[in-house]
Amino acid sequence: MASELPSLTGKVCIVTGASRGIGKGIALILAKAGATVYITGRTLDTTDGKPGSLKQTAEEAIFDNAGIPFYEQPVNMWDEINDVGLRSNYVAAWYASKMMVPAKQGLIVNLSSPGGLRYLFNVAYGVGKAATDRMAADMAVELRKQNVACVSLWPGAVKTELVEDLVFGKGEKTGKAAKAFKDPEDVTFSGKAVACLAADPDVMKKSGRILIVAELAREYGFKDVGGVQPLSFRQAKYLVQRTYPSMAWMMPEFVYVPSWLVAAATHKL
Repeated sequence: MASELPSLTGKVCIVTGASRGIGKGIALILAKAGATVYITGRTLDTTDGKPGSLKQTAEEAIFDNAGIPFYEQPVNMWDEINDVGLRSNYVAAWYASKMMVPAKQGLIVNLSSPGGLRYLFNVAYGVGKAATDRMAADMAVELRKQNVACVSLWPGAVKTELVEDLVFGKGEKTGKAAKAFKDPEDVTFSGKAVACLAADPDVMKKSGRILIVAELAREYGFKDVGGVQPLSFRQAKYLVQRTYPSMAWMMPEFVYVPSWLVAAATHKL
């Protein structure tokens, strides 16, 4: 793993939500690359008296209410998802910018997902992800003159602790969950992407963009645990694997669906 990682010696990184999941994976990789890493996390006592992560609470609300119409969900579903995700990203970026702007350098990475383009899980989730992507783009406009980059990062389906418990824990995968988490990424895969972005002297060229972890892996030359090279959801091979799996071997990996076509197919004017 170490040979894949750039040196981040001398760099200081702050990772929010780093007590578990993708945040933890990112923090571990940044530290392995030599950065000084500060991590943050909040806990909230659950109704059963056991400590629980606010992020975990929001994630469980997403899984428990997947596919249920918004009008049949508790109205505070919006707050449970978007206070933890969208608002927290804004607040963290606000504080980070206070340090990065005077230094005239820095990188802000907001985790998002294709849920910002198409329906996924529920209404509040999709709106939050779309807003996160737009927030990164707009922040990039205001930070560009200060030489601070801001991007939105899309992992694929990731095998977090919660996914391990809810999807894989019973020993069998069924229905939509099985399809969504087929060949999941490790939590450290996104960390490698962040490390490479942090070390990239030309990262400003990527500022304001949505970046897909699997595509960054090919660009920067890193792989997932076990030497696996996950596919991007924009690769034709990925799409064929999930519709006509027996024919996937015929599709070359270099064929991509253009980003503009993906956006056009998911929005109505």
